[in-house]
Amino acid sequence: MSGTTTDRPTVDDVLRVLELEETGEGGYVGQCLATEGPVVAGAQMIAQAIVAATARAGGKRVTSVHSTFARTGRADQPVTLAVDRFHEGRSLASTTVTVSQGDRKLARCLLLLGADEADVIRHGSPPPATGGPDAAPAQPSHLQGHEQRTVDGVDVFDPALVGPPELRYWSRWATDRTEREVSQGLLAWASTNSFLGAAMRPHEGVGLSRAHRDLSTGVLSHALFFHDDVAAGEWLLYSVRSTFTGGGRAFGVGEVFTEDGRLVATCTQESMIRPMTGGAL
Repeated sequence: MSGTTTDRPTVDDVLRVLELEETGEGGYVGQCLATEGPVVAGAQMIAQAIVAATARAGGKRVTSVHSTFARTGRADQPVTLAVDRFHEGRSLASTTVTVSQGDRKLARCLLLLGADEADVIRHGSPPPATGGPDAAPAQPSHLQGHEQRTVDGVDVFDPALVGPPELRYWSRWATDRTEREVSQGLLAWASTNSFLGAAMRPHEGVGLSRAHRDLSTGVLSHALFFHDDVAAGEWLLYSVRSTFTGGGRAFGVGEVFTEDGRLVATCTQESMIRPMTGGAL
């Protein structure tokens, strides 16, 4: 699926992007999808890295992925994914996936994988009170079939609105796919875009409407920790808060819960917020 389409992409388009073509030992090609303008979305690269790392993992699942983004890529061209299996043990494995376009390295992801194990002990953070997805108003999505509802209807694009440095939103994908790597990829796809909004929210006169206009913003690194299995076709609650913003950077922590209150993932993100200068990242 090319990123040149003028129609709003669908969930089926996203799923096709996650179908990688193997090119040889440790190599894959993935198509791109224009969901954030003409550039390759960081969320897409994380999701593709999860699929690539899982392809020959012997039944192990991804338990964490740490991604660093070096350059922007073009959404109208495919990406290559080079998989380096750093360690392969009986119960644990670690893999590095490097995402490139031609000679340009765009991102590198370090993934930890593990075999299923029984609980010795178990607990998880409780979810915040939100009233459930039915109590949250819907918001526009770049993707047909991806529904997102923001708790309390917070508008992070309006620079005049000020609030605490946090956001909560419900996300659901119109799919019945249940493969772990697909569900993890879709969870990751929905996890990246709200940290900057949370960081800007306490500051009057600053909102996402200024991004790429007079403020240069972008994701520098993103980490996800998968605690339990999840179905992306069900409602998931993302609870995101910015813990620090300054020096041209923003940092945040997020938790992901099922509708019945189970903590299934935790994520962190370091982002960039600085004046627009016209220079390259």
